[in-house]
Amino acid sequence: MMDLHALRQFTVVARLEHLSRAADELRVAQPSLSRTIARLEGELGAPLFDRAGRLRLNDAGRAFLRHVERALGELDAGRRAVTDLADRGFGTVRIASETFLTLTGPLGAFKRAHPAVEVALHQMAADEMGRALRAQEVDLCVASQPVAVEGLLADALLDEPVWLVAPPEHRLAGRDAVAVAELADEPFVTTRTGHWQRRLLDRLFAAEGLAPPRIVCEGDEPSATAILVAAGLGVGLIPDLARRSATRAPVAWVRVEGPACRRTLTLLRYAEARPGGAARLMRAALTGWDWAAGPV
Repeated sequence: MMDLHALRQFTVVARLEHLSRAADELRVAQPSLSRTIARLEGELGAPLFDRAGRLRLNDAGRAFLRHVERALGELDAGRRAVTDLADRGFGTVRIASETFLTLTGPLGAFKRAHPAVEVALHQMAADEMGRALRAQEVDLCVASQPVAVEGLLADALLDEPVWLVAPPEHRLAGRDAVAVAELADEPFVTTRTGHWQRRLLDRLFAAEGLAPPRIVCEGDEPSATAILVAAGLGVGLIPDLARRSATRAPVAWVRVEGPACRRTLTLLRYAEARPGGAARLMRAALTGWDWAAGPV
């Protein structure tokens, strides 16, 4: 009979495709982890990884991983269901987002309405959301860009314009609007590759046939962009929602011409999951929130 501990270790190795990094994350010795994977392959009667050069998950490994994630997710869902009953239906909801600034308003209202529900927040890039939902590591994800993963259900929360922000003394600060072509030589403060702001910026430049944007600062927290722009490091792209933030930085807001400079905020969940009461309450709160009103 397969060991649950071994299955959980397998999912980490499969995600990282690197034994030493997986061992570090799991806090186990690499030889012990290697033996666990070899023992699992022996029980299955087939290798799960290609080992020529870099460790790579093979077709059998990918097929097995899908079932393991589903099985482990169901076990975790069962534990949460028992916890919900023991806690009289309160329990915990786990929610992931690319940035927490987006959620401050609805989360504050949720906690006031449901103080006994524990909210666990995870900052996560959109590329990781599908895997985390399928594995039922999180209950809900708020994404600022499309996540094309089979088996996910989506609720549209908000479609909004994205503005160019510039230091108050910048040459564009007094403008009502700017064309993307005018930004070709501007230094940009943005997020790392994979985050929605960076993808939007790259997409806008590519559509105009421009060279890739000049990035002078990149990071993992989108809400830091306006602060760094205000400090004079460059210009950036900020969604309309941030204009209503209580912590809004002193920057100039300039409309970007054309229909493509927008953000669509989406609430994602796994179709096969059996959400507990806390997750159902959170979904209702997020879909019922007046996203167009402010401030956040």
